[in-house]
Amino acid sequence: MTDAFSARLDRYRRLLPPDDLVRLEAALKQPTPPALRVNTLKVTVEQAARTWLAWYGWEVQPVPFCPAGWQILRQEQPIGQTLEHEMGYYYVQDAASMLPAELFTAHDVPLILDLAAAPGGKTTHLASRYADRGVILANDSSAARITALRSNLQTWGVFGALVTNFPGERFGRWFPEAFDRVLLDAPCSGETLRTESGGRARYVSARERAALCVRQDALLLSAFLAARVGGEIIYATCTLAPEEDEAILDGLLRRFPGAVDVEAVEGAPHAPALETDGETAFAPAVRRAIRLWPHLFQTAGFFAARLRKLAPVPVEPDERPHRPWATTGATALSRAESARLCADWRALYGFDLSAVLDTLGLTLWMRERLLFAVPERLIALFGDLPHAAAGLLAGQELDGQIIPSHELITRFDRAFSGARVTLDDAQAAQWRQGRDLRPAPVTGYSTGTVILLQDERGRFLGRGRLLGDRLRNLLPRRVRGAP
Repeated sequence: MTDAFSARLDRYRRLLPPDDLVRLEAALKQPTPPALRVNTLKVTVEQAARTWLAWYGWEVQPVPFCPAGWQILRQEQPIGQTLEHEMGYYYVQDAASMLPAELFTAHDVPLILDLAAAPGGKTTHLASRYADRGVILANDSSAARITALRSNLQTWGVFGALVTNFPGERFGRWFPEAFDRVLLDAPCSGETLRTESGGRARYVSARERAALCVRQDALLLSAFLAARVGGEIIYATCTLAPEEDEAILDGLLRRFPGAVDVEAVEGAPHAPALETDGETAFAPAVRRAIRLWPHLFQTAGFFAARLRKLAPVPVEPDERPHRPWATTGATALSRAESARLCADWRALYGFDLSAVLDTLGLTLWMRERLLFAVPERLIALFGDLPHAAAGLLAGQELDGQIIPSHELITRFDRAFSGARVTLDDAQAAQWRQGRDLRPAPVTGYSTGTVILLQDERGRFLGRGRLLGDRLRNLLPRRVRGAP
């Protein structure tokens, strides 16, 4: 342990009993097991366990607070280098980061605000937690991070999300008491105590921390104002600094006595928050938050709490920006057009698009030759809010016909039973590199037909277009080259 790291650890020594401090220092000398979260929109945890563990030589242990999470104790193939990872069947994520979405109650089809969503790991978790039946307004203030957020939501196969790029501090006054759930994974110093966890192992000045705390206060206030009475707010950080954790909750509780409370969460890990930072005693309710020290579950350091809004508070609403849906260039498919498309896809691919539209309450929209499936509820609530993305890319126009998107097929893989061709291992390897196949391993289809490829394990490999004796590779660039 370096002198610089020991100095960082010193500020935490007074916060832990001696026995826990010994366990913490021992844990920090061991690497954190890599972890992943299964995409239950695409595959069950049981199905994944029956196949992936044998295919990749993984030994796993369940994440105790996330039913879809595994920590990988042994691996013959790195978890970030599989076909399933590239196709969005799981998300690589430190186990501690799986806690926030699990703290929400799981009933109903909620309206959710993810206030600082990028790069999207917790947003995808929310979509899976509610089986993509809720509506998520996924916002991030950083324009540079919106691309990653959009990409992760599309790869995960999420219909019910709208991606926006605004300062999170504004939402409480734009949408007072509007949301059933609000997640604030707050920007923080990243003081996880684990240098390999992705947190920033660097000195954080008092001035920088003070600025972070001011922003965290403002964001939590916005989250609180945006939650309806009876609604839930999750406050989470990937730091163990009390100024950014317990002190932020304490400030909100003291500002709005009787209007907000920190709840104990049944089934959550036993990891109580601090009663004091050594100088200031926090409100008793703060103790019900969860402080994941690295030695408790072999994770990075993390903090999370579920708050309940108990009463309304005065708020002066601000006018939010508007951009009518029609000005985005999107046009809705008519009922006849939708019916014709559903019939075409059913005949060629065996896929019942109409059942998906009905079950999830989706409508189809074309924009710049791209087809999007968007929840009607999302359009009704936020159709005029300027956004970077809405719904799931469901298809694209190609020479006058609309073909299903890579994202839609991976979401409903086995439901696409027609026009599927199995490649042998050599062909599959060539295909995964983004190369065309010649001669085309396809018979019985006319030129121009888009074929779905699978490997000998039955896994979807992507779409190909039959052009004479060549099968043109339509794999998105982001998934080319996966083993």
